[in-house]
Amino acid sequence: MSDSMEQLSPRPVWAHFAALCAIPHASYREAALKRHLCEWADVHGIAHAEDGAGNLILRKPASPGCEAAAGVILQGHLDMVCQANAGTPHDFERDAIHAVVRDGWVVAEHTTLGADNGIGVALALAALEQPGLRHPALEVLLTVNEESGMDGARGLLPGTLRGRTLINLDTEEWGHFYLGCAGGVDVETRYDCTREALPSGYVLLRFDVSGLRGGHSGIDIHLGRGNAIKLLAEALRDLAAHTDVRLVEMQGGSARNAIPREAYALCAVPAAAVPGLHAWAEHRLAAWQQRFAASDANVAFRYELDELPAGQAVTQAERDRMLAWLDNAVNGVTQVTADFSGVTDTSSNLGVVSLLLGVFKSTCKVRSLQDARAAALADKLVLHAQGYGLQAWTDGAYPGWTPNPSSSLLALCQQVYAREFGAPASLQVIHAGLECGLLAASHPHLDMISFGPDIRGAHAPGERVEIASVARCWRLLQAVLRALAQEPR
Repeated sequence: MSDSMEQLSPRPVWAHFAALCAIPHASYREAALKRHLCEWADVHGIAHAEDGAGNLILRKPASPGCEAAAGVILQGHLDMVCQANAGTPHDFERDAIHAVVRDGWVVAEHTTLGADNGIGVALALAALEQPGLRHPALEVLLTVNEESGMDGARGLLPGTLRGRTLINLDTEEWGHFYLGCAGGVDVETRYDCTREALPSGYVLLRFDVSGLRGGHSGIDIHLGRGNAIKLLAEALRDLAAHTDVRLVEMQGGSARNAIPREAYALCAVPAAAVPGLHAWAEHRLAAWQQRFAASDANVAFRYELDELPAGQAVTQAERDRMLAWLDNAVNGVTQVTADFSGVTDTSSNLGVVSLLLGVFKSTCKVRSLQDARAAALADKLVLHAQGYGLQAWTDGAYPGWTPNPSSSLLALCQQVYAREFGAPASLQVIHAGLECGLLAASHPHLDMISFGPDIRGAHAPGERVEIASVARCWRLLQAVLRALAQEPR
């Protein structure tokens, strides 16, 4: 941890977060982090176990005199979304996250930071080791592969958890208690293309869309930011209407739950058409800059000559069907909720596309506060893709978390918050996939709530967390645990 981070308060929380930044922990790559946490638990006399799904569970007995209180579960996930700006030499399987302190925030300037959910994990670990903190019996559930499909929460067996209440530490806006979240489902497509030799007299061009802000495909989906895949498909369809375009390769996005920031395509065009492309590309970029002036002003579009490969291009008919699907697939907010002001109810994010060696694939992430609406939109996307002749199916569905306004845990947390901070917390639901829905399915007796500090730009380079809000979260978590220690079973 850098000297500047060593000065941050609360020290126990930031020390744990620094350790997480130092140990790579992408989805499916959490083993090294789990080894570190088990070694740390052994040093502090904290029991630990790994379940069949790979989740890590840490347990600590109640403080003396608090044995009569119901057990409490603190929950977060170990993995992080790995995104880096183009040209950033960062290997998420080997390199530590480079975090800096700037203007009251801890930020990773060119990669994701992992505050989602590293700060939540750090808060839970700090609670386990905090001397003198009165608390009920504590379980810390740290799940794996949350960002890639919630595999850890999905694989948690009924009866694994002993506590009666659960505090999820994976939301990203201070001052709110979250009591519900969206469920989700992926829509996958595939098509094995027919390819043909490139005509003579053609040159190869690489088209790049870049400079977009991206972001979390749920929390940020309503902000109207550009989707690099959609923009690239739009541009190539327009170009194909004016000249022959032979599609060789395409790639965009890297995670279904992140708004794509970059996309590229390799295309062969007649050499005679190249002189006219400059004016066309400038016109296309100017239109995007006007369209996204308020949300993505740094959008960029460029092309350059590439080496002509010995490979082949897909047929024109198959080019048209793939680009039409990408251009017309539902993307963005489709419905807002009337129950919570400003909250998205249902959305879709076209997150990943690839065309390599004639194999086309794409992935959309569908979310909704109502599981039936998520399923309906996913089915619509499947039928739409099939209408273009693509193979399409749904995968990885997980349930939402239904709000319980009469929750006794919520009532207690509201009292504690008002006492500690002199004002009420607001109640909110989140258009993102917390694991609470799956945990409720395997442990229906749990009373649950979620809160967290201010995190901005999750799932995108430049992700940052506000230092002061982390301190407030730590104060609130300790106060809630002290209050729960006084509650009878």
